[in-house]
Amino acid sequence: MIKYQLLCDAEHEFEGWFRDSADYDEQSGNGLVECPACGSDTVRKAVMSPAIPRRSNASRQARFAEIKRDMGQAMERARDYVEKNFDYVGDQFPEEARKIHYGESEERGIYGEASGKEVKDLVDEGVSVAPLPNVKKTDKAEKPKTPVADAKKLN
Repeated sequence: MIKYQLLCDAEHEFEGWFRDSADYDEQSGNGLVECPACGSDTVRKAVMSPAIPRRSNASRQARFAEIKRDMGQAMERARDYVEKNFDYVGDQFPEEARKIHYGESEERGIYGEASGKEVKDLVDEGVSVAPLPNVKKTDKAEKPKTPVADAKKLN
């Protein structure tokens, strides 16, 4: 495995792990490497310094904060994409996901809410679902629901 520091055309810096340098070249050449902050697939290798084994606690905390921020932005983009491109079916998600899975309803991207048990049952049936980050919050009095989407459409 090899780790590269990467830069997108908007100068967002991030890292990527690849099997070897040829793997990076192939993925990059096919537009498969994209910036987690803005989604750009115009990415290049950044200048890298050798790994230094000891970091100060402050630099580790700063790096962790940067990674946390980048992950938050990526999750926001993922949620926004689903909300703009998928049909919202609310609490009917388990039923509609099954209908699509079994060919009883047209194949399309959907999202909505499901309980933990409903998600487990869907997965056990072979229905492809994925959790959505930071979707609407539930009322504390009601049983928590898990925001989910049709995972086939996320790939």
